[in-house]
Amino acid sequence: MLSIDQLPFLTADVAGLGGRIKARPEDFVVEEVPLYEPCGEGTHVYFKIEKVGIPTMRAVHEIARALGVRARDIGYAGQKDADAVTRQTLSVEHVDPARIERLEVPRIRVLSVSRHGNKLRLGHLAGNRFTIRLRQVDCGCVEAVRSAMEVLARRGVPNYFGPQRFGFRGDTWRIGLAIMQGNYDEAVAYLVGRVGDKDHGDVRRARELFERGDYAGAAGAWPYLFSNERRLCWAMVKEKGNAKRAFRALDKNMRLFYLSAYQSHLFNQIVARRINALDRLMPGDLAWRHPQGAVFAVEDLAREQPRCDAFEISPTGPLFGHRMSMPTGQPGAWEQELLAETGLTLESFKDGRDRTTKGGRRPLRFQPHDAAVEAGRDEHGEYIELRFQLESGCYATTVLREICKTFDSGAE
Repeated sequence: MLSIDQLPFLTADVAGLGGRIKARPEDFVVEEVPLYEPCGEGTHVYFKIEKVGIPTMRAVHEIARALGVRARDIGYAGQKDADAVTRQTLSVEHVDPARIERLEVPRIRVLSVSRHGNKLRLGHLAGNRFTIRLRQVDCGCVEAVRSAMEVLARRGVPNYFGPQRFGFRGDTWRIGLAIMQGNYDEAVAYLVGRVGDKDHGDVRRARELFERGDYAGAAGAWPYLFSNERRLCWAMVKEKGNAKRAFRALDKNMRLFYLSAYQSHLFNQIVARRINALDRLMPGDLAWRHPQGAVFAVEDLAREQPRCDAFEISPTGPLFGHRMSMPTGQPGAWEQELLAETGLTLESFKDGRDRTTKGGRRPLRFQPHDAAVEAGRDEHGEYIELRFQLESGCYATTVLREICKTFDSGAE
């Protein structure tokens, strides 16, 4: 199977721009597009913030501490990267709006405050608007970039799950596979052992200690932010090395996260298989109706393909699960072949409490809206700026991957 670095490009015939993203946070600006606006009345206070250089959950915890509330009392529609300027809306109940307006938290600025009748929850989001400046690029390539963006807007961006889905080491899907195989020794080893090239400092030391069987030493070596890894190592001490029992020490949502990563990895394989026909329906396809998300069987290609050309509908791929609908024809054959390669069936996703998921369908492509490309220069040098809006759940890095082919993330 293909790794994230091996997945093919839709725009393979267009030379990559290369370049560097996130050279500084202000080069990557993300603004939420809300699913609805606050009505101005109610017990919940909605407040829009701008944060710079910190992840959403850290911002939530710091704001909760400043307000004297629990972090779980603060609602949010989606999580945003740390290495960016991000504008998003949060909510909290039974707090004086004036207190929020006066908030003083480093790297966080309150932009607006209103009221609404319900808590803001994950998924209450129409999409995100991006403004991204690519550095260390040839600005003479701006027309080629515009042409590539036009292709992506017309045919669609491959809806790959991006690197964020697979963790810093790119191996969360391997943990999910081990879970599906019932191999908990393997799952735990990937989680807290198996030293790799990307492991450094205390993290590397913790993994080395685990590999040597010093579970207590490993637990003590994991840095503060790695609470799940620390918890798992202490569970291995308690359970005398029984990985299956120790694995249950992890939060249920975290266990499901690894299973989801494996589903995502398999979905990427189907996108790769159909990369040159993401905008073409096939007999037996299950199609996605944009933007509502309803899925239906394609029965009349002549009638449905024009709707696909207009980006009203798209072919879908599998998020395998025991209640997932399977396509027929060639699309169904490809999905059955992929399952056979893994040694799994749909019923495998209903076997045991760690391996149970209903599954679903996901469009093979997504459309960047209101796309624009401009070349410019500022005090930091030349850049090419990309502006576009994506529906919730779509990755801006997947758009950048098609444009740049390779790029420097700007991470130190």
